[in-house]
Amino acid sequence: MTRGDLQAWVAAYERAWRTPGVAGLTELFAADATYSTGPYEAPHRGLEAISRMWEAERRYADEEFTLASEVVAVERDTGVVRVDVHYGEGETREYCDLWIVRCDAEGRCRAFEEWPFWPADVDGRVAAGPPA
Repeated sequence: MTRGDLQAWVAAYERAWRTPGVAGLTELFAADATYSTGPYEAPHRGLEAISRMWEAERRYADEEFTLASEVVAVERDTGVVRVDVHYGEGETREYCDLWIVRCDAEGRCRAFEEWPFWPADVDGRVAAGPPA
């Protein structure tokens, strides 16, 4: 993976988040990928589980937000991205996130791990992992 590959993957992730449904996830994630929403959360395993979580967490596909990202590091198949998200439309939600993205040879993510942070005066929450 290169920095450019990772930047392109993040852009595709944002496009998929802004698009109704989950069809775009097959281009982003390997069929057996894992997706952890926080450092202590059990990961969602497999594309079907990731799709369910994606739809449950997204309020609606056309929600108003800005996403700014910066690739922090890339080594072999793993990259780290800092992501800042600001929601609009009367909401003042925002958070800063670190993403650890491990990709396969085809450029699809096989392991995704989020480390989300919120401002001190915001009641943030990590999306729950799947039931044990």
